[in-house]
Amino acid sequence: MSADRAGHYAIVGIGCRFPGGADSPDAFWNLLIEGRDAIGAIPDDRPDWHRLYDADPAAAGRIYMREGGFIEGIDRFDARFFGISPREAAHIDPQHRLLLEVVWNAFEDASIPASRLAGSDTGVFVGISTHDYADVQMYPENREAIDAHSNTGGATSIAANRVSYAYDFRGPSLAVDTACSSALSAVHLACKALDDGDCSIAVACGVQLLLRPELTVGFCRATMLSVDNRCKAFDAAANGYVRSEGAGAIVLKPLDRARADGDAIYAVVLGTAINQDGRSAGLTVPSERAQRAMLETSLRRAGIAPADVGYVEAHGTGTPVGDPIEARAIGGVLGKDRVEPLQIGSVKTNIGHLEAASGIAGLIKTALALRHRKLPPSLHFRSWNPGIDAEALGLRVVTEPIDGPVHGARAVATVNSFGFGGANASVVLSEAPLPPQRTVAPDRA
Repeated sequence: MSADRAGHYAIVGIGCRFPGGADSPDAFWNLLIEGRDAIGAIPDDRPDWHRLYDADPAAAGRIYMREGGFIEGIDRFDARFFGISPREAAHIDPQHRLLLEVVWNAFEDASIPASRLAGSDTGVFVGISTHDYADVQMYPENREAIDAHSNTGGATSIAANRVSYAYDFRGPSLAVDTACSSALSAVHLACKALDDGDCSIAVACGVQLLLRPELTVGFCRATMLSVDNRCKAFDAAANGYVRSEGAGAIVLKPLDRARADGDAIYAVVLGTAINQDGRSAGLTVPSERAQRAMLETSLRRAGIAPADVGYVEAHGTGTPVGDPIEARAIGGVLGKDRVEPLQIGSVKTNIGHLEAASGIAGLIKTALALRHRKLPPSLHFRSWNPGIDAEALGLRVVTEPIDGPVHGARAVATVNSFGFGGANASVVLSEAPLPPQRTVAPDRA
């Protein structure tokens, strides 16, 4: 990838399983455009979570999270379909199993049989952070049950490698952990690999499942989670985020190749950027300076003027500290020289915060919005966080379905993702170009 510009890459396929029964791009779009809230009670099949509940946020070793974004059937897996024995499947992290499924769905959505790519240089890039299933297998009391498949079943590196192995993809195969920016960092690396010629087609993914409550105990002790279990991005009542789970995958091809192949294109990746906060006010405190620099870099690489961006899918977790910092960064770079305010929103208000997979959820939402030329509402917004001067920053939260995000000659949007250790990622997307017109030869007499 050049210092100033990336190649243009078409999103030609999407696979997903998000809360609220959003198991396909169409189902996810319907959830978004209808403004549905997919947060619900912790499932009964996770009894340890219920046992640890305590309404007192200060209770040690307890959780005050009573709801979240959960998906159904995480224990169901067609091992034989993927050539995996029942014995091995029992030791494979359900996150890895879920990735196999959404990657299959993404290629199916792209009308590209995965078998046709066997032996090719297809790359696999996975955002993943948690390893609850591996932790349980390695508990001392479970030591006798450790199997020959336990290490490969739980290693986060294998999350990507297993996809490559199952489909015989021979390009780069990377698992990326930058916390909540993992999936969007994976997209950045996928585009870089395409630009460098390391692969000719890539699948970028993100996954998270909430199998054990211990990490939630830590987030509760850090008071990062909302006591009323809702992400109220940019709102005055924002008090933290709600944990969620799911997975998403996108298939990326060079734009010229996708057009030549006649692919149906959801959206085009124009440019990406990643960076780090460095020393900020605290390890988990975001940096406005770093976020602004990242946005400026991704726009420069995309060849897009700030005023031409019509929408920002914000990280927007609904934290009283993080939201104003992000709003100031967005407004400082993108909110200037506008007749109308810049539209912003956050998918976390619908489905919660998928942490390592959150970036892919935001990107898929934005790709669908570009395809439909419609912006879905961001939920739970009533009034601005008092730390955000929306008028001065030129920002407006999308609170009802509206046409967009066209601002300049074409529809352009950006997607933000930030990790709680300071690793940031940004992607600039545009609507798909019109298909080339066919020249019809004149009738001959």
